[in-house]
Amino acid sequence: KKIVDPKIKVTATCVRVPVFVGHSESINIEFEEFLDEDEARDILREAPGVMVIDKREDGGYITPVDCVGDYATFVSRIRQDSTIDNGLNLWVVSDNLRKGAALNAVQIAETLGNRMLKKG
Repeated sequence: KKIVDPKIKVTATCVRVPVFVGHSESINIEFEEFLDEDEARDILREAPGVMVIDKREDGGYITPVDCVGDYATFVSRIRQDSTIDNGLNLWVVSDNLRKGAALNAVQIAETLGNRMLKKG
């Protein structure tokens, strides 16, 4: 916001991923209805195989190195996306030798989708 017009909406995620094992994804999701980050954390905490590690402090998120050898999928940095209506950003990592990326993405989408259907 210091170098561009403050009216321009910007969302960013910076990552360094020097790993041999693991998948890392910066995910942006746009929902039909508003879902705040606290509710998203609660939903994801209930999902089988998902661990939420999301603290607003140095080291309060999971890295690919931290998940090696674990079957869980870790979700961190859950935050509102100010560039779109009803948007969230997530940081997701998992050990791809323990849990495949396609299965993981489907499980997360099913969990969030089911919760939104229950609300409607």
